[in-house]
Amino acid sequence: MIRKLSSGKFRIYSRSKNSKTGKRRNLGTFTTREEAQKHEREIQYFKRH
Repeated sequence: MIRKLSSGKFRIYSRSKNSKTGKRRNLGTFTTREEAQKHEREIQYFKRH
C-alpha cells in the first residue's frame, strides 16, 4: 500500500497490521510514486521466490 506523505514523498506500508501496535509497518520512503511502485513489485517478487 502506497500513501503520499505531507512532505510530498511516498511511503510503502505493509498490507497487514502489526498485532502489537495496530499500525502498518513502514517498508520504505521514496521521492516519486514510480519509485515506490517499482520497489513494491520487488517486494512482492522477493516474497514468492
